[in-house]
Parts: sequence; structure tokens; C-alpha cells
Amino acid sequence: MTKQSIQHLIVLLAVALISACTSPPGNTGDICEIFYEKDDWYDDASNARDKWNAPIPVMMAIMHQESRFKHKARPPRGKILGFIPGFRPSDAYGYSQAKEATWDWYTRDSGNYGADRDDFADAIDFIGWYNHVSGKRSSIKPTDTYHLYLAYHEGHGGFNRRTFKNKQWLKSVAKKVSARSASYSNQLNQCEKQLQSPWWQFW
Repeated sequence: MTKQSIQHLIVLLAVALISACTSPPGNTGDICEIFYEKDDWYDDASNARDKWNAPIPVMMAIMHQESRFKHKARPPRGKILGFIPGFRPSDAYGYSQAKEATWDWYTRDSGNYGADRDDFADAIDFIGWYNHVSGKRSSIKPTDTYHLYLAYHEGHGGFNRRTFKNKQWLKSVAKKVSARSASYSNQLNQCEKQLQSPWWQFW
């Protein structure tokens, strides 16, 4: 094998490794499969849970709805004249679809300076933090996925003013997120002991 071939192989392996680390999980409907595939995500999620008293299934269900676990997700562009790509409706970005201003608030309030919206550990911590703030500002219980998602979407001021009241589509989405959270919770009950073992990756 020539030196050029070896260099080409190294580049291909590096690209494959980066893709494997950043690509969405293969089965986003099963939280156990997600954590088995992304073997550092469970630790990141459990850290956020312990820090913010935020159940893992709730945070993961919100992230699923917001980005389908795509690290560079953005809102779709609008269309000009029906076919010309236009502006995006907001600057939401990353796993959590956090807006830049809200992310800045999070980094200041949590002290997690240098956090990135396209980093899973930072994004799951953001969701845990936001749900924690929702508990304080809007009196929502940590396990109340339905109302936590409405507050996540509308903001705390909007939620407290009940801006979602006549948005049937949004309430339907919140029900879906709540149902996914319940499903994730049932699944996690079956595999969490294994995930908590320091040796589970070798089983």
C-alpha cells in the first residue's frame, strides 16, 4: 500500500468516525437502543437529570420532538413565490432547537460558558435547565411532560398567559411528546440497570 493510499484510508476512517459520532441514532423510538448506540449519551443525560431534577425520558422526548436527535437541525426555510428558498423563521439550532438568546441566558444562568448547541451533553443539560426553570416560573412538575413541552415551545411568559389555549395543533404535539416520554420511561425501566454498570459496553 502506497503512502498516498494510507493517507486516503486515514481520511476515510476519520470521516466515518465523525459521522458515527454525530449522526442520529438508528432507532429513535427506543431509548435503550439510543443509549446502546450512543454509548456516552446515557451518562450525559443522567448528569442533567441529577443536576436539574429532570427525568431522562422527559428530556429525551422533548429533544426527539425538536430535532429527531440531529445535531445541526434548523427550522426549514420559508418559500418565496412558492419555490425560492427564503429566510428561516428563527435562529433555533441544534439538538434542543434553542434560540440564540435563550441559549445565552442558559449559559449565564447555569455557568456553562462555552456550551455548544450542537453538542449532545450541552443540549440535554439545556433542556434539563429549561424544565427546571419552568418548574420555578410556571409551577410545572418535573414529570409533567405535556405542560413542560408547552412551556418549552411558548416560553414561560407565553405559557403563563396561556398562549397555547387556541393552538390545537400545538396541544396535539404536546400530547405526542407526553406519550413518547411515557414510552421512553417504560423502556428505560428495562435497561437502566445495565446502562448504570461500568461494564455494560462489554456485555
